[in-house]
Amino acid sequence: MADETERAPGWDAITEEFERVYPGQTNPKHYGTIVPMYLGGNDPLDGISIYDGGDFWHFVSYGLTELYEKESEDEEWSGYGFELTFKLKKGCYDPDNEENELKSVAGILQQVAKITFNNGDIFQNNEYIYTGQTAGIDYNQKSALTGFICINDPTVNTLHTEFGTVEFIELIGMTDAELKTLGSHDSVAEIYKKLGSDVTDYNRSSIV
Repeated sequence: MADETERAPGWDAITEEFERVYPGQTNPKHYGTIVPMYLGGNDPLDGISIYDGGDFWHFVSYGLTELYEKESEDEEWSGYGFELTFKLKKGCYDPDNEENELKSVAGILQQVAKITFNNGDIFQNNEYIYTGQTAGIDYNQKSALTGFICINDPTVNTLHTEFGTVEFIELIGMTDAELKTLGSHDSVAEIYKKLGSDVTDYNRSSIV
């Protein structure tokens, strides 16, 4: 997490938006990165916060945008222009294993962010992430969900910070069969509409 004495207007803007959506949650669950990638560590994100959405946990990343100062020459966008979010349905996992499940999602966000840091890939609305893996995305790797679609998170607003624009790209877990039907932005929009929810439920069955 940002040092209390360090100016972090980019970080603060993200936090303020989530506190607008979740008033009173000024101390959400948080997984900080001990040694971020720019200091030689393996994790590209500076941290991940988790807000209580009632029926789900709402994750948000810190680190794909400029948190502390303007470093790029692009005045329109902050950093890569987006942060990652994820909504995990409560009760779709063993409650005794909740901490591991939350850490597992945080790990997924770090891995997706690493793709951007290493390859420069920008994840946008109505795209999908298909790796061909057969293991589930849950901690025990038993879920039928193996990949993701990306949407603009409908819960939070796009931000216009002093460092540029920040969008929130939400990952939604998808089955292998669902992912194999995708090939365009329109197909992603269509399957998201058919799914009817942006909350990832590890126990759901494929809709195709």
